[in-house]
Amino acid sequence: MIEYRWGDGDFDRLPGMADELVRRPVRLILAAASPAALAAKAATASIPIVFVVGFDPVQEGLVASLNRPGGNATGMTMISNVLGQKRLELIREIAGQPSTAALLINPVNSDTAVELQSVEEGARSLGVQLAIFRATTVDEIDTAFGAIAERRPGALLVATDPFFFNRRKQIVAHAARLPLPTIYPFREYAADGGLISYGANIANSWRQAGIYAGRILKGASPAELPVMQPTTFQLVINLAVAAASGIVIPATIHARSDEVIE
Repeated sequence: MIEYRWGDGDFDRLPGMADELVRRPVRLILAAASPAALAAKAATASIPIVFVVGFDPVQEGLVASLNRPGGNATGMTMISNVLGQKRLELIREIAGQPSTAALLINPVNSDTAVELQSVEEGARSLGVQLAIFRATTVDEIDTAFGAIAERRPGALLVATDPFFFNRRKQIVAHAARLPLPTIYPFREYAADGGLISYGANIANSWRQAGIYAGRILKGASPAELPVMQPTTFQLVINLAVAAASGIVIPATIHARSDEVIE
């Protein structure tokens, strides 16, 4: 039997949910994002945890090392939060070298600090002014896009965040109404009407996490299963969205794309 717990973007609920699973007790916890992984790790040092996170699990204390986790947790890091600088470079090229770019973040997500640092470093090196907008609730997403429309930046980056991912249709619809050249961290945004995405393959990450969960349930120790990392990243372009928005995708970016949605 599988027990499901869903925070619906409210990360404050996760510690209580993790404690509840530990008290049952369950045989294994599969943590769907960085905040869930941290909550699970804080709740138990004995029940195996398989995680899918965007940050460095060593730096955040989930594991002792990538090759030998050494504790009760292992899984997959998509290292998505360090790709912010690359995303800024891509969307800046599409937007025609704008002087200002906006970044939408969720400040309560543990992935945010590293991603923000990555984008800020990229902005400084490119001479781009960065405008930060914050959202932690559905209403705050609407408010943030209202503020973005008033600021009128030349491009927008949407940060890696499980809450944003679950609200991606709302976010994509806002970006389309502006319209504003926007880059997202995962393919699913582009599939749902976003302009372009660059990041790890989520489906593959979860497939690998499922394989690890199966191995652990059959007796393998998470302490000895290396944390997996993506070897490639997907660049996905939605040409139909580009055409509808009047945005021209440079040939140099088109040629580097892994998938084109028409």
